[in-house]
Order: sequence, then structure tokens, then C-alpha cells
Amino acid sequence: MLLLTLTNRLGRAVDRSRQLGGELRHTSEAEHPRLASQIEIIYRRARVLRLSITMSALAVLLVSVLIIMLFLTALMKLEVGVLIILLFIGCMASVIVSLVAFIRDIQLSLQALKLELGYEEAERKARSKPGGDAATSEAGG
Repeated sequence: MLLLTLTNRLGRAVDRSRQLGGELRHTSEAEHPRLASQIEIIYRRARVLRLSITMSALAVLLVSVLIIMLFLTALMKLEVGVLIILLFIGCMASVIVSLVAFIRDIQLSLQALKLELGYEEAERKARSKPGGDAATSEAGG
């Protein structure tokens, strides 16, 4: 489930970056810094998600190897306790790194949302002020 969630988030980030890239080509120069900031955050999110997905997949791989080792140990009466412990520690470390990266992605998502809402709030305030963009364009038009 974790891998599914992470890959879905990565897909949404890629789709959103493509959408913002298209908007960047068709907007005025004044809008470019806002869109560029959002694209930068999404790119950072994609890199963090890539790390999270990689570590999650590594954890699944290590669990698989661990289970095989446990069965072989039981069937062949092998003494490989240290190897089993190392596999388990590697698995848990991978899951921890994956979850930390996932939490970082959530923080970056909220940062992007705050940036977007901040610009919308600033635009709303500018339109509501006397002499703001809306009042100027109405008077000139």
C-alpha cells in the first residue's frame, strides 16, 4: 500500500509540473516567478518521492530475502543468525528512510499550497484596494 501511495503521489507531482510548465509558457512575465517557485517545489517533491519509493522497494526486497533465509535456515538447519539480523535491520532502516522522505514530501506539498494560496491572497487584496489592478483596468477600459 505504501508503494502504491508513493507512486500515485509521484504521478500527481509529475502531472502538476507538466501543467505548470504549460502555464509558464502562456503567462505574462509577472507570473513567471510564482510558477517557477511552484515548479521548483514540485521538482524537489519528485526527488524526495523517488528516494521514498526506492527505499520502500528495497525494504520489500529485503523482506523477501529475509523470508527465504528463514525458510532455508529452518530446512537446512543453518546457523545464520547474524545474516538474518542484518537483513532485518536493513529492512527496518529502509522503511524508516522511506517514511521520513514521505513526511518530507508532505511538508513540501504544504509549502507549495501555502505559496499558491499566498499569491491568491495577495491578488485578492490588490483587487480589493482602491487603485488596485481591477480598479485600474476598469477605469482604463
